[in-house]
Amino acid sequence: MQNKLTSQQSLFVGVTLFSMFFGAGNLILPPLLGLKAGVDTVPAMAGFLITGIGLPMLGIIAVGLAGTARNLAGRVHPLFAHVFVAAVYLAIGPCLAIPRTSSTSFEMLQPLLPAGISLETARLAFSVIFFVAAYLLALHPNALTKLLGRITGPALIALIVFVVAGSLVNPGGSPTPVQAPYNNMPVIQGFLVGYQTMDLLASLTFGIVIAANIRELGVTGESGLTREVSRAGVFAGVLMGVIYCGLAYVGVTMAESMPEATNGAAILTAAATAHYGLIGTVAVAVIFLLACLNVCIGLISCCGTYFADEFKFMPYRAWALVFAAFSCVVSNFGLDAILTFSVPLLNALYPMAIVLVIMGALHKLCDRFLLVWPLTVGITGAVSVVTAVRDAFFPHVNLVFDIIPLAEIGMGWVLPALFGLLVGFCLSLAKKDRS
Repeated sequence: MQNKLTSQQSLFVGVTLFSMFFGAGNLILPPLLGLKAGVDTVPAMAGFLITGIGLPMLGIIAVGLAGTARNLAGRVHPLFAHVFVAAVYLAIGPCLAIPRTSSTSFEMLQPLLPAGISLETARLAFSVIFFVAAYLLALHPNALTKLLGRITGPALIALIVFVVAGSLVNPGGSPTPVQAPYNNMPVIQGFLVGYQTMDLLASLTFGIVIAANIRELGVTGESGLTREVSRAGVFAGVLMGVIYCGLAYVGVTMAESMPEATNGAAILTAAATAHYGLIGTVAVAVIFLLACLNVCIGLISCCGTYFADEFKFMPYRAWALVFAAFSCVVSNFGLDAILTFSVPLLNALYPMAIVLVIMGALHKLCDRFLLVWPLTVGITGAVSVVTAVRDAFFPHVNLVFDIIPLAEIGMGWVLPALFGLLVGFCLSLAKKDRS
């Protein structure tokens, strides 16, 4: 029984995990943050890195310790585990993230299309080709290291380094005064922007496929599996952190020339074009295509694997086909529609995921006081779900949650979560005393 990967194998698994995480949101958010935060980019990036890297890597470790996301959420309640984990897979999969990969790729390729072509027809044709390719490449989810870890992942990293290097060698400008919303508590604003990467939710889903790939490489012992998953998470996190900082720097250097920019993709394209001309424009388009295709393959693999295990009336390949076809349809509604729908859903799920991951990393302590699980996560979920529904459908309705400290910055769930933790701890102690 092999209990450890070689250094080269660990590298391939780490690059595979990075490739599964690093999609369109990861590319477009840091440049826009750098441009808007300006002189306050460092504190804003500190907050962004907490939700963009720290929590996702903690999620990988927490799921590795628990075995699966379902085991982790099952500490709250078996029914909650089924509902919450399915909601996460659907959100990170066919409802939001998978369609977004195709929509974003098309948005980046659109400027390179011939003049006069019908955008609706081009989008449909592109999405069909994109999802057929992603489905075919996702047919063997336990062998993703051969594709993402050795070919497409390294190519993506090399192209990003190429684009960022242009701004490092020849900066287009200096930091500018901070713009809204980073002029008010930039650390918190960066923290909230990190939600939009969806990487914390992804960390709850990717473990199932990464573990399968590690088993395929020969590690079968549970302790070795947990260690290798955690090592891959740390490697992917460090690599993403370096790239995030580079992309944010690109945004900082472009602030003087395009201060009104609202799209990180446009910032990257402008920077690459300024430094390399048409080659730079094409390089950014290829970066987005590779990043989105990598993430799409990974997400189809994860969602198909989970639902094939959870609902055995269809095999993996059938589930993968359903998710690819459904995502193809959704992607043709356009990127703006997908992003508009994603915000309230993320605001509902993210607080519960944060609490679960932190408690999962401290599971040895939390498991001694079992009532902290349902009370902490339950109260957090009540606040986040009700608030998200209000924000999405009844924005002018006032809630009692609005008077909770931190609610004005989108973190009204923090104190209720701490309250649930305290009540669960006290009730658990009282229960132990009675027994």
